[in-house]
This record gives sequence, structure tokens and C-alpha cells, in this order.
Amino acid sequence: MIAEGNRAENEGDFRKACEQYRSAVDVAPAYSKAHLNLGIGLEAVGDVEGSIQSYETALAIDPGNPYASYNLGKLLYTRGALSRAEQLLHSALKYKPEFPEAQVALSNVYDSLGKLESALYALDAALKQRPDWAGALLNYGTVLRKLGRLTEAESALRQVVAIDPGSPDAIHDLTQLLCARGAMQDAEKLIRLALQHKPEFPDAYGALFHVYDSQGNLNAAAAALEVALKQRPDWAEALHNYGTVLKKLRRLTEAEAALRRAIEIAPAFSFTHLVLGAVLLSEGRIAEALEVFRVGRKLDPDGFDLESAELFTLNFSDDVSSNAIFERHRAFGARLEKAHSRRFAPFQNSREPDRRLRIGYVSGDFRSHPVALFMIPLLERHDRSAYQIYCYSAGTSADELTRQVQTRADIWREVAAISHTQLADTINSDGIDVLVDLSGHSGESRLVVFAQQPAPIQVTWLGYLSTTGMTRIQYRFCDRYTDPPGATEQLHTETLFRLPNSQWCYRPYFLVDYTCTGIAPFEKNQFVTFGSFNDASKLSPSVRKLWAEILTRVPDSRLVFVGVPDGHARDSLIQYFESAGIAPTRIAVLPRVALQEYFRWFNEVDIALDTTPYSGGTTTCDALWMEVPVITLAGTKSISRSTTGILSTIGLTEWIASTPEDYVRLAVEHAAEGNGLAKLRGTLRQRLRESPLMDEARFARDVEDAYRRMWRAWCGSAGE
Repeated sequence: MIAEGNRAENEGDFRKACEQYRSAVDVAPAYSKAHLNLGIGLEAVGDVEGSIQSYETALAIDPGNPYASYNLGKLLYTRGALSRAEQLLHSALKYKPEFPEAQVALSNVYDSLGKLESALYALDAALKQRPDWAGALLNYGTVLRKLGRLTEAESALRQVVAIDPGSPDAIHDLTQLLCARGAMQDAEKLIRLALQHKPEFPDAYGALFHVYDSQGNLNAAAAALEVALKQRPDWAEALHNYGTVLKKLRRLTEAEAALRRAIEIAPAFSFTHLVLGAVLLSEGRIAEALEVFRVGRKLDPDGFDLESAELFTLNFSDDVSSNAIFERHRAFGARLEKAHSRRFAPFQNSREPDRRLRIGYVSGDFRSHPVALFMIPLLERHDRSAYQIYCYSAGTSADELTRQVQTRADIWREVAAISHTQLADTINSDGIDVLVDLSGHSGESRLVVFAQQPAPIQVTWLGYLSTTGMTRIQYRFCDRYTDPPGATEQLHTETLFRLPNSQWCYRPYFLVDYTCTGIAPFEKNQFVTFGSFNDASKLSPSVRKLWAEILTRVPDSRLVFVGVPDGHARDSLIQYFESAGIAPTRIAVLPRVALQEYFRWFNEVDIALDTTPYSGGTTTCDALWMEVPVITLAGTKSISRSTTGILSTIGLTEWIASTPEDYVRLAVEHAAEGNGLAKLRGTLRQRLRESPLMDEARFARDVEDAYRRMWRAWCGSAGE
């Protein structure tokens, strides 16, 4: 009967095999092998409980049966019973030392338990017995990667590809390693070789996407995924990546479709909700984005990324109060700090008040992004005799600005590929004295690292002009205009540290010809042109209403939007103003344009209109540099007062409104000023140059003085 069962099993008829094995058990209930074979058959047909019972019976009869121990241990591992699985696999190896399959199974258990060195030892033993086992080599490479032994991991994965050129996991992992060390040509060559062996190979095209994406070649990355999806249309991971790259390309309608399809196929993959929410935010669909994040958080209740994205998005909403937003941030910080405790106290940093300090900047935006633009002057002007500068780049893409930031750092570390724990360990090992978060809840945040507090002093600044909600970030940089004393302290868990002049230091993008025409557009057009250069996410219902009223009260005026993506964002904007009685001919809506064209459009605008509740920053500075005055509404929270801070710093307080009605009044009055408006236009660049906003040396000294004062306070404290 067992022989008949084996024959049926070899033919793939497992149900018939189970019938034969059951008959054998009935005839010889004390025969261990019959129960073992029945367990194997039941496992093959999906009867896990029956399989476990059969293996247990086999071991009760013959405790030394290595195959029963192996099969039961392997099965219990898949169910998370790691301790019992480990015992059984050790038993299998005790009775059959030459058992490489058991060694590999044991390595999986150790890997799950976090015992990586033990996992590696077990795989070593397996590979000594079967040196060309591609599966074991793949696992070996994976464990080596986790241990940070990347050169050895690459060698193991190359062996896998040599044995099995079509191994999708090996190609994917090896491609990631090659990309991480910048060997893009090697990575692409590897994938092309795999495609020669197997042209219908969607996994290889998926890996090719990662190569092109890391190079910033987004069109080629999208094209690679299009081929992959033709070959495997319902591949959720590829659809997710496709939606992500389409978002970067600003093809938002297509991105939304790809991401929604990915969610249909794999609804439990919460990270797709994160990207979809970001797409909706980019189109100004705030309520829809918040709902997507809410659904995603239910799928990952213990995670933090989706909630962080939701907190960022709340700042764009007209419907949530400042206090409610703060309470959400505070609750997030408490949950994060409960999940990730301090790991490094007491600190070993020498408490010498005047010694040279190590400053660490952490950001995922050291690329063509405002964070990098505002950081470069500071990095250039830091006093290297008193401060050593470390930059931890958490971004996955690089460009010319990345290289500029890198050359201005004393120590540059690429950290995108390492875990939060590993990054915290690295920062602490580097002996950082003051660690600065440049992301907050925006971009590629690393707040989990700050929760572990790898440095004695932690500061947040620049990328997110609000609280993080965390108590282990002790300070947030601001100034007296963005955060007047007594106005916003209650909306922060951090201590506000007001820089004495400004929290900004602006340098125009140096690659651009910034020529101003010198002629106010209204002089040649005979009508006033208002302009908005902010991201579509900031075009809230409340600010649209204000702008519609301005256009109504200045009947011949026009409004130009630059940076609004095609599709829903553009269409809804035009429809809104039409419904408000504004003729379509008075509205011009342009997508994001090249940098040169972006700056040229300022020559077509008389007055720039700031947004609310999320105020502008970089675009406000750009407008002033191009001699275009800006009207803003001073809000009640930090993130609503960026332009207020900039205008106050250069002495243009008469362009700051205190109420929505005042905002409309200022726009109408300034539009009627004629010669006064033209005269002001000729002075703004010089005002900016002569203000603290462009005094790079003074700004660097202000920041360094802040670091020194924070450091001396820590040196004099009794805390850890």
C-alpha cells in the first residue's frame, strides 16, 4: 500500500496517495513510516492540521525519525511556532547529520528569530554538503545582506545567477546591491543577460525599473514596467511601482489608475495606499487623500508611515483646527516613542562646552528640492574649525544638487538602504552631538531614528514647519515672525528656538538666468495679472474663494497658475472659477515647467498671491527675487506664516493681511496702485539681497550660535 501511495504521489495524484497511506495506517498503526507518508500527502493536499497530527504520531512511535522531525519542524516554522520548530530540526540533524535540507530549514528559523550568525552557520553547513544549491546560496546572500556583509552577499548572489540565470529573487537582490554601490552598468548588464536567456521574464523588467529609477531615468523606468505588465498584467508590485514612477513624472491620472488597480489585486498592501494618497494630495484632493490614508492605516495599525503622511496632509485642510492637528501630532509622537525606546543613554559625548561639535543632518531630500537649495549656503558657510558636518542621505535618487550637498559635507553617508536601527547605530557611533531632522512628516521621514535618540541634542527644521509631536526632538528652529512669542508654543512638543533674524537663508538656483524685464506686465497689457506658483496641493477651497472675489472686484484682471498638473487638478480649478462667474479667458493654468520657463513666467505677473492655510516658502522667495510682490494672509499656525516671515524680514509688512477680508482688500488696493506697483517692482531684488534672507555668513553664525547654546545647556544639565 505504501508503494502504491508512492506511485500515486510521483504521478501527482496526492488524494489517491493519501487513500493508500490511510489504508497502510489502518493495517499497521504502529508503523512510523506509514504515518510519515500520510503526513506528507495531507500536507500536499492542504490539510495542515491532519499533516501535523500524522507527523506527531510518527514521532511518538519513532522519536528518532529525522524525516518526521524535519517535516514537522518545517511546517511549524510556517505557522510561527519557532521554538518547537528549532527543537525538531535539531533532532532531525542529531539523527541524520548529513541533512542539508534540515540545515536550510533551521537557518530560516534562526533568521526569523533574529539569530543571523546562527542562520549563516546553518547555511554554511548545508552548502558544504550541496555547494551548487541555488536556493541555499540565495538564502546565504540574503542573510549576509542583513549582516551588512555586502561584498560576500554579492558574491553569493552571483553564484546563484551563474547556476540559475533566470532566478527572479537573485536578480532582484543582486540588482539592488549593485545599484546601492552605484554599479548601474553592471546591474543593467546582468538583467539584459537574464533577458537573453528568458525574454518573457517580467521579474527582470521589474529589476530594470529599479536600475533606471535609481538613475533618475524615469521615462525608461516607466517603459520597463510597461513591458513587465504586458507580460504579467495583474502583478500588484509592478503596478505599485508603475504608479509611483508615473507620480514622479506628474502623470497623475495614469498613476491613480495604476495604484487603484494594484489595491484591487492586493488590498492588504498598505504602502500602495501611501502612494495613492500622495497622488491625490498632489491634485489638491485633500479629503480623498485623508480617506485613503485612513483606510491604509487600518491595514497597518502598528505602522507609522501612513499616519505620518496623514499628519502632513492635515496641514492643507481648511476643516481641521490648529489644536486638533496638534493633538494628532502629539498622539503620534507618544505612540512612536512608546514603540521605540531610547537606546543610547548615557551618552559618551564629552561634555566640553567649547569643543568642536559634530553636527548631523538627516534628509531624504538632498536632491532637486527646496531642502537642498536652502541647505547649500549653510553647509558652505559652516565654521569647520568649530563644527564637523555629517550628512545622512536617506533619499533613493540623486542628481546635480545631491552632488553639491555631498561635496559640502565633511562626512557623507548614503543611508537609504539601511534600517532605522542601523542608521541610529551609525549616528551614535559617529559621535554626533547635535542631530537635525530636515523632513519632519514630509518626504522620506526618518523619525523612527530620532525616537531612539542616537544623539544627545535633536532638532527639527526646514522641511516641515510644524511640530513632529515628539518629545525626544527637543527643539524646532523658527523665527519671531513665523512663531511670535506666545503664539504657537502650545502647538509644539518641542521647545521653539527662534533664530534672531530669519529661519530662512535663500540663494537663487544658480543655473538659471534670472533676467527681469524691468517692465511691469500691467504697463504693456493694460490689466493686472495675479499669479500663483505654489503646488496644487495648497490651492484650498478657502483660498480659491478669496481669489475668485479678488478677480470679481478687479474686473479686468487675470490669474495665472504655474505648476498645476493636467487632469483633475487643472479641470477642477477651471470649473471652480467658471462657477464663480470668472470667464475662462481670464484664467491660465500651466503644468510644472522647466526651471528656466518657471522663472520667466514671473515676468508675466504683477502680484503673486500666497496660499492658505499652507503658506509658500521657496516660491515666495523666487517671486521676490524676480521683483514680484506677494500678498499673504498671516495664519494662526507656523505652517500658515512662512510668507509672513519672509515679507517681515525684508520690510514688506504692508503686504501682510490679518483677515481674509483684509487679504482681498490688499489685493484690490495694490492692483490699483499703478506707478507705485511698478516702482516697487524695481526694488525687491535689492531688498532681498540686503536683508538677512540672503546674508549667508550671518545666517550660518546664527545657526551655529543656536547649536552652541543648546550644547552648553546640555553640558550643564544633570540629564543623560
